[in-house]
Amino acid sequence: MTDSNSTRAYPDPWPAPLAAHPLDATVTIPGSKSLSNRYLILSTLGTRPVTLVGLLRSRDTDLMMGALKAFGVKCDVDPDDETTVTVIPPASGRFHGGETVYCGLAGTVMRFVPGLALHADAPVRFDGDAQAYKRPMKPLLDGLTQMGARVDYEGEEGFLPFTITPPQVIDSADSADSADSADSADSADSADSADSADSAAATELHVTIDSSGSSQFISGLLMAASRFPRPVAITHRGAHLPSLPHIRMTMADLQASGISVTMDATADGKPGDTVDATAGDSATAAVHAVTWHVTPGEVQLPSRVVVEPDLSNAAPFLGAALIAGGTVRVPNWPENTTQPGGLLPQYLRNFGADAQRSADGVMTVTSDGVASGGVHGLGDFDLSAAGEIAPSLAAIAVLAHGDTALHGIAHLRGHETNRLAALVAEITRIGGDAEELDDGIRIGSVPLASLHGAVMETYADHRMATFAAMIGLVVPGVEVTNVATTRKTIPDFPGMWNAMLAQHR
Repeated sequence: MTDSNSTRAYPDPWPAPLAAHPLDATVTIPGSKSLSNRYLILSTLGTRPVTLVGLLRSRDTDLMMGALKAFGVKCDVDPDDETTVTVIPPASGRFHGGETVYCGLAGTVMRFVPGLALHADAPVRFDGDAQAYKRPMKPLLDGLTQMGARVDYEGEEGFLPFTITPPQVIDSADSADSADSADSADSADSADSADSADSAAATELHVTIDSSGSSQFISGLLMAASRFPRPVAITHRGAHLPSLPHIRMTMADLQASGISVTMDATADGKPGDTVDATAGDSATAAVHAVTWHVTPGEVQLPSRVVVEPDLSNAAPFLGAALIAGGTVRVPNWPENTTQPGGLLPQYLRNFGADAQRSADGVMTVTSDGVASGGVHGLGDFDLSAAGEIAPSLAAIAVLAHGDTALHGIAHLRGHETNRLAALVAEITRIGGDAEELDDGIRIGSVPLASLHGAVMETYADHRMATFAAMIGLVVPGVEVTNVATTRKTIPDFPGMWNAMLAQHR
């Protein structure tokens, strides 16, 4: 990144600023990380350059571009605007192997990029931050193995680091070993082999994994299957399927790239209806099995794609209106979106806020604030469709009147950190009441005056840092360790936070 914010030094711990007045702020949110990294992958899978406008520039997207460069992809950054990036795939259409891809702690890099190795000309090694070694990978890698790849682990099975050998490389080695017997085959045998190959190409390959731990496993396989030499059916079998909207986002983006993807579900063993990729169902699939059918083809995004703002990253800022009171506006809010963060306005209304989108795309959230008693708990609340914003909603719940129990988010235990355990630890650290549930977290209501300042840990997790900053709006003495971890998705969160607080009534 060229933005000076990317290297700006912050105090550690960072003193979270109090909101001295009700807010009256407008905050422009950078591009969506989820869309940015999907567009980068799909641009790479194409054959012609794609210019991405409004691309998020953060650690995660920089790690993604670094990973793509290892595969021989060019990412040309506009010298006048670093958020405009042109992605140029290899002219041959074959990715370079023989390199190490560094994933950092980015789940989208860890789980989207390995699928590209199916189409590489040599084995590819994957590594990352030490904390990334704890993030599960096995369902994705099992899927790639079923698609013909070989995975060699350097440490614990199912975790980084590992090396993926592409199917073509394995097949080439096998062909070399059997060259003598192949030379002795007669023309009839060759014809039979050709017929067999044609039949195999037309037959759908069936891949089955348990994606209960992350929707990214399915998204990674869907994108990998888009250029596979035969149709692929990817089936999830497990107790639940988290964040179905993220999978729908991947499906919609693949369809925009010219690839046919359909989804059907089986609940309790009964066939379900085929579901349109862009339908608005926001709930976790309450099913035992879901199957996606991918018909591969030429992947090609339009030559110019504009990235929506990251609606999940808007959560701390819009949530600040409920905590401090006043109004916060976020421009460029899409009328329709595949982002799970699109559910945020309704969630804030459930807390008691007013949230309205204007005709020109400005989302405005207004509240009297927690001190007024107008923000109330959610009771038992299903957050399975948008678990990534759980820390922001948890911050509001800590300060609200009435209890909240967030359900359907057990998979947060496998994010950058165990977010459920981290939230409980930090809520109790400041005098709050919280406990883990099997599928989420319970947050009890306590008087605001009983909460106290503390040095709050972030666990190298950007959303735990923004959670602590939200608490610090009304709890004096909150300090946040390693606030720079927010660069994962927001280039200068402390600067944006202070600029918001400077806009008040």
